[in-house]
Amino acid sequence: MSTRAVIALGGNAMTGPDGSATPGAQQEAIAGAARHIADIVAHGVEVVLTHGNGPQVGNLLVKNELAAHEVPPVPLDWCVAQTQATIAFTLADELDAALRSRGVDRRTVGLVTRTLVDADDPHFREPSKPIGRFLPKEKADVFIQHGQIWEDRGERGWRRIVASPEPRSVVDVPAIETLIAAGFVVICAGGGGIPVVDDRRGGHGLRGVEAVIDKDLTAAVLGRELGAELLVIATDVPNVMVDFGKPDARPLGRVTPADMRAHEADGQFARGSMGPKVEAALRFVEGGGRRAVITSLEHIADAVERDDVGTVLTP
Repeated sequence: MSTRAVIALGGNAMTGPDGSATPGAQQEAIAGAARHIADIVAHGVEVVLTHGNGPQVGNLLVKNELAAHEVPPVPLDWCVAQTQATIAFTLADELDAALRSRGVDRRTVGLVTRTLVDADDPHFREPSKPIGRFLPKEKADVFIQHGQIWEDRGERGWRRIVASPEPRSVVDVPAIETLIAAGFVVICAGGGGIPVVDDRRGGHGLRGVEAVIDKDLTAAVLGRELGAELLVIATDVPNVMVDFGKPDARPLGRVTPADMRAHEADGQFARGSMGPKVEAALRFVEGGGRRAVITSLEHIADAVERDDVGTVLTP
């Protein structure tokens, strides 16, 4: 039986080296990521892919801003759905080509995926995640009139604030399982998944909500629900660091969940950068996963094959 691995691609896999999110830069970056993933699939690993979408959603938000006087802004759940589809078809094309060049008879498919969140999640009562660019107050007022929440961030201007609730379950896991069984490499739950709440008591079923979900935390949920043995979180550094930015900074190699929790409690991992990746790796392993790895994109194939690459958590 082959190993099943969930691989979560970070923003560096979808943008240029300078962070550029032009179509050309995205295409080139995705092609590079596909080559690393194809190497893993070629070794017989059952791969499920998920990915970030921050720059792409940022682009859509700018379009919202520029067109607000003509058309109503697109809600965040729609933005996530649109970027999921765009990234998935591009990644599927590039991965199909990379597999074909290696003589691997596998196809890739993208699935627009929903993630269930709790309607009573406290993050909805106190939104705290900033998204998009800074705007002067007069421009922010246009979106406030559309029901959005914006905060004054001082000299830089106003910025939109949204809820980032906890992912509870990936709604479309049965479809993902069916596609895996049919032999596909599946791209799913991009950007953490389209956030939905269960409103069946109100007679509406599942419905999308204005929120963004951390993609690494969703990757941990996805890995558990798919029974994956391995979670690989690809980022732009080869290892998680402790005492980052200090003279005695050091990379973490193999580490136990208990030791990683201790580092986390000591405030070693910034909430806006490495923190969610570390928390996702911990949740996956503590929830029954065999191994979680955080490493750079160019090292993910080695990280799947060996247990001494990147920052490695095991039970």
